[in-house]
Amino acid sequence: MNFESNQFDGAYEVCGIDIDIKGELFNGLLYYPPASFKKPYPLIIYFHSFPFTQSLQEIVRSYKYLLDMGYALIVFNFRGYRFSQGSISIESQVLDAKMVMDFVKQMLKPGIFDLDNINILAHDFGAYIALLLCSKEKSINRLLLLTPILDVNRHVHDEEFLKVLYYINRFYPGYMRGIQDVDNFVKIAKKELSKKAFQIENAIQKLKIKQFRIIIGEADKITPLSEVNEIMQYSNIEPEISFIEGMDHEIMNDEDLEKINDQIKEFFKN
Repeated sequence: MNFESNQFDGAYEVCGIDIDIKGELFNGLLYYPPASFKKPYPLIIYFHSFPFTQSLQEIVRSYKYLLDMGYALIVFNFRGYRFSQGSISIESQVLDAKMVMDFVKQMLKPGIFDLDNINILAHDFGAYIALLLCSKEKSINRLLLLTPILDVNRHVHDEEFLKVLYYINRFYPGYMRGIQDVDNFVKIAKKELSKKAFQIENAIQKLKIKQFRIIIGEADKITPLSEVNEIMQYSNIEPEISFIEGMDHEIMNDEDLEKINDQIKEFFKN
């Protein structure tokens, strides 16, 4: 794990993170809150969606208010996305998540992060990876899932998912690696999902978090509210499920975004 030279983005100190897994680098950014806040900092780690086409700086700008609340913020590309090396897979993303947690734990020793206030904000497919991680990892305090994809197995058997992959390959070439051979990618994903370690039904029975919230659109067609309720009835920790009236899976207007941001702020308030 290596740091690039520290820089400032306005009021926020920021440094680059490169994590090496078997010769493959995946990268991220670590933002610190303004200097008026003192160490150890509470931390939020952001797990991104599939597909993922935004820059890391765009993600930080979207959640700048969390920095202003005193949180440090880690955003990163899973392997296979944008500038990170490697190829996309469930297995690789779970390992990436574990490696990010190893990095965070190293930062605990010099007193940079607050051991009791390490949190995850996860979006879309990142939510699935976060749940798998939180079934193993004891250090996560609060987990917030934003428009999560929960039943991945259903999606990989759906013809619509194939159309999404073809669309990505056509209109976002190079942004995501490992999906160019669509049939082979789906075959690998199905094989991964046959393993108990990657099944959501197993993970949600073993969550080790303290607080848990899901924000979902009432009209979400990718992960319907009924599906959230159906899956989460088996969770060992009952989540608070908040739905946004009329919102689909994608956040399309400023009013819905404002409602979501208000809920995120409320959930992460100290």
